[in-house]
Amino acid sequence: FPFPYTPYRIQEQFMEALYDALEAGRVGIFESPTGTGKSLSLICGALSWLRDWEEKRRQQEARLLALGAGGQDGLTPQQARLGSADTAGQPDWVTAFVQKKEERDTVDRLKEEQIRRKKREDRLEKIRHNVHLKYAAKRKRCEEDEAKRLLQLSKEALSQGAGEGALDQLGHEEELILAEYESDDEKKVVSGLEEDDDDLEEEHVTKIYYCSRTHSQLSQFVREVQKSPFGKDTRLVALGSRQNLCVNEEVRRLSVLQLINDRCMEMQKNKHEKKSNEENEEKKRRVSRTVCPFYSYEQMQFLRDEVLVEVQDIEQLVSLGRETKACPYYGSRFAIPAAQLVVLPYQMLLHEPTRKAAGIKLKDQVVIIDEAHNLIDTITCIHSAEVSGSQLCCAHSQLSQYMERYRKRLKAKNLMYIKQILYLLEQFVAMLGGNVNQNPGCQAVSQTGTALKSINDFLFQSQTDNINLFKVQRYCEKSLISRKLFGFVERYGGSASAVKTNKENQELAGLQNFLLTLQQGSDKQGAPPSPPVEVEHDQLRTASPLMQIEGFLSALTNANQDGRVILNRQGTVGQSSLKFLLLNPAVHFAKVVEECRAVIIAGGTMQPVADFREQLLCCAGVDPARIVEFSCGHVIPPENILPIILCSGPSNQQLEFTYQTRDLPQMMDETGRILCNLCNVIPGGVVCFFPSYEYEKQVYGHWEKSGLLSRLAAKKKIFQEPKKANQVEQVLVEYAKCIQRCGQTGGQMTGALLLSVVGGKMSEGINFSDDLGRCVIMVGMPYPNIRSPELQEKMTWLDKTMPRAAGQAPSKVLIENLCMKAVNQSIGRAIRHQKDFASVLLLDHRYTRPAIFNKLPQWIRERTQVKSAFGSAFAELRK
Repeated sequence: FPFPYTPYRIQEQFMEALYDALEAGRVGIFESPTGTGKSLSLICGALSWLRDWEEKRRQQEARLLALGAGGQDGLTPQQARLGSADTAGQPDWVTAFVQKKEERDTVDRLKEEQIRRKKREDRLEKIRHNVHLKYAAKRKRCEEDEAKRLLQLSKEALSQGAGEGALDQLGHEEELILAEYESDDEKKVVSGLEEDDDDLEEEHVTKIYYCSRTHSQLSQFVREVQKSPFGKDTRLVALGSRQNLCVNEEVRRLSVLQLINDRCMEMQKNKHEKKSNEENEEKKRRVSRTVCPFYSYEQMQFLRDEVLVEVQDIEQLVSLGRETKACPYYGSRFAIPAAQLVVLPYQMLLHEPTRKAAGIKLKDQVVIIDEAHNLIDTITCIHSAEVSGSQLCCAHSQLSQYMERYRKRLKAKNLMYIKQILYLLEQFVAMLGGNVNQNPGCQAVSQTGTALKSINDFLFQSQTDNINLFKVQRYCEKSLISRKLFGFVERYGGSASAVKTNKENQELAGLQNFLLTLQQGSDKQGAPPSPPVEVEHDQLRTASPLMQIEGFLSALTNANQDGRVILNRQGTVGQSSLKFLLLNPAVHFAKVVEECRAVIIAGGTMQPVADFREQLLCCAGVDPARIVEFSCGHVIPPENILPIILCSGPSNQQLEFTYQTRDLPQMMDETGRILCNLCNVIPGGVVCFFPSYEYEKQVYGHWEKSGLLSRLAAKKKIFQEPKKANQVEQVLVEYAKCIQRCGQTGGQMTGALLLSVVGGKMSEGINFSDDLGRCVIMVGMPYPNIRSPELQEKMTWLDKTMPRAAGQAPSKVLIENLCMKAVNQSIGRAIRHQKDFASVLLLDHRYTRPAIFNKLPQWIRERTQVKSAFGSAFAELRK
């Protein structure tokens, strides 16, 4: 394997196992601890396989083409035998003719592909070596911009006298009206138009889709590719959301993803309509709509080639888009067919509608999902949906006003579907114990609490089981109703809308007032307005509530056994909500595993692996023989890590942080004493993880009262993890600065202590390398909240559908696995490279139980010491 430096032995093993899995078309679960160069191993292993695979395919094609060119039969005796067996009862000459034709077709197809590929390679080579081309394209763009500007100026001068305003108003009104809708059943097949579309598209070469969780992880990966031996000649494209890739300032300013998506789609539609309206000069003048200057086919083709010539991450892609006046979002999508490596966030790949919209085809491709320890949760989250009572009422109000205003201009099909949606909204609000015609903020809910229902029960009890949700969902998708509704509310919901007739004025004033009462939570009868609910206010302002509701409707089309509906009834109807919970993530992952040639699920800490194997892969119908597991140790020498399970503290208090005992003053005191002793001998940074924010706050308050905090603060400056994501960076910078200062000046203070929370902002994706984390302490066991209705439902479902493993109920295994996944993520933060060293302390005697102990990562488990008394543990640490 080509590698930028001499690989560790475990990296070689990783790449060999990866190569074999891709070659054999397996589903692999790969674990390689952080700090062992996992990204580079993935890049070099996978791209080596791809290079060899392409070479083999080229040789095979060359052989076939040579046979075709030689005009020989090209049939092996075995093929001939097969042919006659297949077409039993056919005369030999028919069989021979059919096979000859098939061969000729194959050869012709290969020739075409070769010509296309040659064209593409020539084009990219030209761009690679010809700087003049770039500048010519740039100059042409500047000239076009100038011409457009002059044309616009002259148009404005001409139209000064005309009553443009009135015409504009008319044009804008047209935009809001739903086009005539034909459902699937009655669509006449347009003469082969849709089938031909695919022929125009470029062939998809065999490629690797690499996904990770965040944009920063993806950028990091792209930088690794740039540094690798494959950096020069790999065609790589990085995909992202419009929020990350849009270069149109006017659209970017909207800052909410849903609004950015909508505005972009609208501008595109305007562009297509503009083209078809070119002949009709009158119409063109009447409807002057904005189109996006960056959505230019020619420029995006140019951007596509630039992207394929040189490996670029998202930031570089955006600046290239600005420079070339081309849309990076669409330009990068044009590059997918020819790319060898596509880098994308995993929501984009795991959600089928998003995948289709992006033009991602998984058939016979390779998918690598990195940072996959949360894969099951991620799939569950992507496919779950929640809507609040106030969103349901608001959507109902907006949609009824819309229907009233345009009733005379809407076709029967549209009216029928709008009425169905209104009926669904009424019934859903009724399920929450409310009425759509009253203000949701003021309707008190009589029976509060949480109820769980199967999908069928929910539809039956809400009396909506007679409505075909598949058709409603398709209608929402095709008619773009939520976008039209959003435009309608945006135009007529604002206070300063210039409207012509009195009658209209009255209608619109009604809508404005209603929206205002919704936003302020005041009552229709003129009761004093209650203080605005901040969250709801934001939701109302940021996006059309119907968009959220469409997500919920589409979730209800899952199979009855795969999900549940949670009715959450709180104080008022507005605060209550309906939530769809997906119980079986495998149904959505099955498609990926079926279509792909190979799927690799990789991560730094994948233990416990059983979850992936049973809940995800076996449930998705993967043959157990197709699954391979690979786990490697760490590159650090054994003496560089000291993991200790501590069973009791300095005053012999047994450490057991259960819900019942953890609040006892003696437990909190003992934890404080342990920390005080450790901070006396450990240099640099100490990171202490608590099971929850509430518990961390409680312990901190207790230490403040008992004076323990000031004793701790004498040795280490104390930092607390903030709840708000935007403050995390600040705290980390201060923490690092403090440790650096103490290291340089010496003296009483030896560093800093960071109080963190398991599953919080600092337990994943943040490195406490070197002095930032010389010791990681885990207080208790972070079991999930077993009282949560969602978790209880998932446990019941697992017990019903999964086999018992080693005599344990699947629900109990789930709880243990969730706990240990969180522990493994947190303690993996400290060792980040080959020369790093740290100690890990697990404060709870329950970690010694075999079922729990065996779920620690192998490389930590092998080196763990169990200490029943604090004295011997402290002696080890001092060493």
